[in-house]
Amino acid sequence: MTPPPKAPAAPTAQSRARRRGIVLVLLASAVFALAAAFVKIIGARIPTAEVILFRNLFAIPALLPVVFAAGGWAAVATRSPLSHAARTVFGMMGMIGAFYGYVHLPLATVTALGFTMPLFLTVLAVPLLGEKVGWRRGLAVLVGFAGVLLMVRPDGLPSGQAGLAVVLCLLGSVGWALAMITIRRMGEAGESSVAIVFWFAVGSSVLAGIAAIPVWVWPTPLEWALLIGIGLVSALAQVLMTEAYRSGETSLLAPFEYAAILWTTTLGAVAWAELPGGWDFAGIAVLVGAGLYIWHREVTLGVRR
Repeated sequence: MTPPPKAPAAPTAQSRARRRGIVLVLLASAVFALAAAFVKIIGARIPTAEVILFRNLFAIPALLPVVFAAGGWAAVATRSPLSHAARTVFGMMGMIGAFYGYVHLPLATVTALGFTMPLFLTVLAVPLLGEKVGWRRGLAVLVGFAGVLLMVRPDGLPSGQAGLAVVLCLLGSVGWALAMITIRRMGEAGESSVAIVFWFAVGSSVLAGIAAIPVWVWPTPLEWALLIGIGLVSALAQVLMTEAYRSGETSLLAPFEYAAILWTTTLGAVAWAELPGGWDFAGIAVLVGAGLYIWHREVTLGVRR
C-alpha cells in the first residue's frame, strides 16, 4: 500500500513572525495612505504649517503609551539635543513637501516621488558618512532620477502649483534622506528609537506652531475631525511599522513598503479619479526598480558597488 501523504509541517515561529511582519508593513503603508487622503480632503484652505502642527500635536498622546512602556521619561532622556533639532528640521522638510504635494498632485505621484529618498540617501552618504558607492549603484541612482523625469513628463516640467509641488516633494525627499543620516548617527551614539520619535513629534509641533501663527485659519468641525484623524492615524502607522520591523528582517520587509504606491493609486482613482497615465506608470516602474536594486545590493548582498 502507498503510505498516506505526510501532513505539512507546522509553520515555525520564525516563519509566523515573518508573515506577521509582512502583514504589518502592508497595513502600515495602507494607514499612511489613509493619512495622505485626509490631507488631500482638507485641501489648500488650511495652511500646510497648520496641518503639520496638528499631525504631530495629536500624535503625541498616542505615543505616550509607547514612551511609558519603554521606561517612561528615562526612555526619552537625550544626550544630544542638537541632533534632535537637526532631525526635526530635516523631517519638517519632508513633511512640507509631502503635505503640499498631496493637495496639488495625485496621491500616487507624491508617494512615488517620496521613494526618491533612497536615491538621495545614496548620494549624500558619500560626503556625510564617508561611504563608497560603486558604479552599479551610481548607475541605479541615475536610472531612478530618469524615472522621475518620466513622471513629470518628458515634454516639460509642470507649472504653477503642480510644478512647485514636484520641487517641494523632491526637496522633501532630500530632507528625509538627511533625517535618515542623522538618525543613523544618533543610533550609533546610543539614542533610543523612542526618544527619536517622541522628540521629533514635540519639536515639529513647536516649529509648525510658530509657522502657523501668521497664516492661521480656524478649522471647521469636519476639518477638526480630519486633523485629529491625521495625527492619530499617522501615529498608528508609525507603531505598526515599528512593530513590523521587530517581527521580521529588514531585508525581507523593506520591499513591501512599495505597496504604498498601490494603496495611494487605488485611493486616488476611487476618490478623485486620479488615473495615472502611461508616462506615470513608466516613471513609477523605473523609480521603484532603481530603489529595489539599491536595496538588493546593500541589504541582501551587503555591497555598495
